[in-house]
Amino acid sequence: MAISPVYPLSNRPVAMGVNGMVAAAHPLASQAGLRVLMRGGNAIDGAVATAAALNVVEPYMSGMGGIGLALVYLAGERRIRALNFSGRMPKSANTDLYTEETKWTGILAPLVPGNVAGWLTMHGEYGTLDLEQLFEPAIDYAENGFPITNLNSRVMRTAAARLSEFPSVRLIRDGAGKPPLPGSRHRFPELAESFRELIRGGKETFYRGALADRIVKGNQEWGGLFTHDDLAEYDAEWQEPISISYRGYRVHTPGPNSSGFQILQTLKCIEGFEGEDLVFQHPETLHLMAESIKLAATDRINYGGDPDHSYIPVAGLISDEYAAAQRKRIDRESAAGVSGEQYAREVAAEALRPGNPEPYDGGMTTHFAVADRDGNVVSVTQTLGGGFGCGAAVGDTGIFLNNMSFWFDLVEGSPNQIGPSKRVDFCVAPTQTFKDGKFVVSMGTPGGWGILQTTPQFLTNVLDYGMNVQEAIEAPRMRCPQGQELHMEERFPAHVRRAMEAKGHNVVVQEPWSMSVGGAQAIHVDSDAGIFEGGADPRRDGGAIGW
Repeated sequence: MAISPVYPLSNRPVAMGVNGMVAAAHPLASQAGLRVLMRGGNAIDGAVATAAALNVVEPYMSGMGGIGLALVYLAGERRIRALNFSGRMPKSANTDLYTEETKWTGILAPLVPGNVAGWLTMHGEYGTLDLEQLFEPAIDYAENGFPITNLNSRVMRTAAARLSEFPSVRLIRDGAGKPPLPGSRHRFPELAESFRELIRGGKETFYRGALADRIVKGNQEWGGLFTHDDLAEYDAEWQEPISISYRGYRVHTPGPNSSGFQILQTLKCIEGFEGEDLVFQHPETLHLMAESIKLAATDRINYGGDPDHSYIPVAGLISDEYAAAQRKRIDRESAAGVSGEQYAREVAAEALRPGNPEPYDGGMTTHFAVADRDGNVVSVTQTLGGGFGCGAAVGDTGIFLNNMSFWFDLVEGSPNQIGPSKRVDFCVAPTQTFKDGKFVVSMGTPGGWGILQTTPQFLTNVLDYGMNVQEAIEAPRMRCPQGQELHMEERFPAHVRRAMEAKGHNVVVQEPWSMSVGGAQAIHVDSDAGIFEGGADPRRDGGAIGW
């Protein structure tokens, strides 16, 4: 049993409702989803409306040019499904074309966008309202304008120099040719027209029709690799999620090419600790969490990739037996080194090596969740990669393309090496947790490779320490990027940070509310009481709204 905190831990109250809940990274996007629920739409309808609105009001994080993953819980079927819309490299992609710079910025960086396929696949199978109603809020914000937040302004100002290589930089400038100031009103009229085109033509127009023509033409004009075949052959794929038992709960996440198995590995390792080993914010507990994260991250680096091209022993990696073997590798008094967050041919001699699970085998991103009165829950994490993706919005579409090729490796021997039509080792990993067959909580976050480290922290805050979802999200978080380095938010008490240093962790203090440890959103469902609770991260512009 864990030893829990006995005092309130959140600065804002948990959101509550009895008919539904939306938790997203921007209040206007949450309101867009809620409007759809209040019109009689279901969670799938609300998710599409929320996703589209985020494209407008949080344009640097996600959008039609991005990729993502979803977990969809269908209460009537008592079934959870994973939807993979994580894109693919163009057919002509190979490592010779790329450098570390060009896989981050510029027109070679995008994967074939998957978000539109994901949104419309969900809607086509389970939605109830027409697309015009779902895209109405996004079109309104794009055409008539939305207020620029402090975060909007800061990101647009920071991104302006990188985007200036492309004419589309004009999209993030105001009438005076400068990044918009907080409190000003900003519009994306070209994006509004692209949404209208989606309403008229659906997936067909984006992947095979008029929008596809403009996307391919704009990409090729700047030297990109997209072809009509790359788009025409792409579609989202329904998959079975992977899951583990954790202290009587069942935690689900998408399987590879998602890296979510790292989250499950970490939880399985932590599951072996209890009592005085599980005390909120105690240095011993934080040390065990950090060392468990490092072991799981080391395995992910060496096994993660596209399962069509690489063998990934998932069953072994998330098994009880492998967790027990990994747990024995933890030194309770000394911090281990980790090789980093991506594959490297040469690693430091003191860095952890991956375990052998086979004997047991049988930047900028957004997350949101929507739950409806019938008990359906949709959890989506979607991304452009870096801020505004590759930096280019193609043609006159207003659609910024992602830069997710950055998450591939160029190193020979990596299971995640760039290649034709490959899917990336995708750090995105939404989670849904159940107990006794009943839905309990949806949790997820942006944060690059940090997603896989911070998600177990706020999950254990709920499952082990009994926090509500707002408290769990606001609690201080940490991240292990490389070597013995340990990034800790300043809100961890000073004596705790000193104790971690005494164990060999090289503590780097982050700002009190650091975006480097994510921007989580969550929904908790009490099906017996008929109550929804929503939490949203103050590290970004998050807002949860129930009704």
